[in-house]
Amino acid sequence: MIATEDPRPTLRRRLLVVGMFTALLVGLITWYMESERIDDRVLTLALGAAHRISPASLEAHAQGRLDAAALQTLVEQVAADHFGIVELYDRHKKRLMEYVPPALEALEEELKQGGHVELAQEPRYMKHLIQGEFALVVAVPIQHPGGETVGYLEGVYLPDPETLAQIREDVLRTVALVVLAIALTTLTVYPVVLALHREVLVRSRSILKGNLELLEVLGSAIAQRDSDTNVHNYRVTLYAVALGEAAGQSAADMRNLIAGAFLHDVGKIGISDTILLKPGRLTPEEFQVMKNHVRLGEDILRQSSWLLQARDVVAHHHEKYDGSGYMAGLAGEAIPRNARIFAVVDVFDALTSRRPYKEPMSPAAALEIMLRDRGSHFDPALLDLFAPLAPDLFARYGETDESRLRQTLLPVLERYFMAGND
Repeated sequence: MIATEDPRPTLRRRLLVVGMFTALLVGLITWYMESERIDDRVLTLALGAAHRISPASLEAHAQGRLDAAALQTLVEQVAADHFGIVELYDRHKKRLMEYVPPALEALEEELKQGGHVELAQEPRYMKHLIQGEFALVVAVPIQHPGGETVGYLEGVYLPDPETLAQIREDVLRTVALVVLAIALTTLTVYPVVLALHREVLVRSRSILKGNLELLEVLGSAIAQRDSDTNVHNYRVTLYAVALGEAAGQSAADMRNLIAGAFLHDVGKIGISDTILLKPGRLTPEEFQVMKNHVRLGEDILRQSSWLLQARDVVAHHHEKYDGSGYMAGLAGEAIPRNARIFAVVDVFDALTSRRPYKEPMSPAAALEIMLRDRGSHFDPALLDLFAPLAPDLFARYGETDESRLRQTLLPVLERYFMAGND
C-alpha cells in the first residue's frame, strides 16, 4: 500500500496561521470599536458634571433672584468636577460668565485654540489632546424636562488619569477576551477539522490510487498485446522521471509525463494483431495503419478527464525534432516538452531491451546511435542531459525484474501524485 503523509502538522500550522490572523483582525476591530466607546463614556461623565447647573438656577439668575456670585459658585462646582474652562450662556447664546480654575490658567490659550463647539439642542463634543492628555470639549444645552432650553454650558472636560486608566483597562480586557475566545474556538475546531480532513484525504487518495491502478491496467493491457510485459512501461517511466527532473519540469508536468509514459501506446489496442504482432518489417501500407494508434490513443484518453493529462506524450511521442515525425509533423519546441523527453527515453529503452526480433544493445552503443540523430530525431538539449544519466539508469533498471521495478516506482508515484505537489 502506498504510504501517506501525516496531514496533522500542515493542518495544525494552517489553523494556527488562520487563528492568529483572525484573532489579530478581530482584536483590532474590537479595539477600534471599544476605543470609540471611550468617547461615549467620557461624554457621559462630562454631561453628569455639566448638569449640576439646573434650568431653575439659570431662570432665577435671569429674573434677578440669583446673583452673579451664587451663579459663579455653581460654575466653580462644575469646574471642580474635572472641567477646565467653563463658559455659561443664556437662552440667546449670550455668554454670561467664563471660569478657568487657577491651576489651568496657563492652558487657557491652548484650550481656546481648539475652537468652540456649536451650541445646539443636543449635546455636541470635540476630542482634543491637551499637553498629551485626553480632553473633551463639550457643549450641553440646559433644558427643562419638557425640552425648553434656557441656556448652554460649554467646557473642556479633563477626565482624571485613574478614570481613563480604568476605561482603557476595560477596553484591553474586552479585546483580550475576544482574542482568547477565537483561540479557544480554533483549538476546539481543530479535532473536528482534522477528522474531516482525514476523511476527505482518505477518499481522495482512494480515488487517486484507483486512477493510478487504471494507468497500470491500461499499460499492462497494451504490453500484453504487444508481446511484452509491464517491464517496459515501468522502465521508461523511471527513465522519463529522471530526465524530467534533470530538465527542471514542474510537479504538474511530471504528473503528466508519468501518465503519458504509462499510456504512450494505449492506442495500439485498436491495431489488429496481424500488424501489431508481425515479426518482420511493416509494409508502407501497414505502417500507415500502425500510425493510427496515435489517434486511437487520443480518442481513448478523451473518455476520461483524468487520463487527458497523458495527451501530450500519447499524441506526440512519435514527432521528430526536425518535423519529419507523425502525426502532426511538429518540429522543435512546437513539440510538447513531455513528448520530447519521452521520445529520448523510449528509443533508449527500445535499443537496450531484448525483443523477439533483436538482441539488446549496450547503453554506450545505443547512445552512439541516438547521438547521430541529435537535432533531427531528438531535442539536442534533452539528449545532452540524458546521455550522462543513461549508464547509471540502465545499471539500476535495465535488467531489473518487473516486481522490483514496480516497487521502485511506487515512491515516485507517491511523491508526485499523493503528496499534493503543485
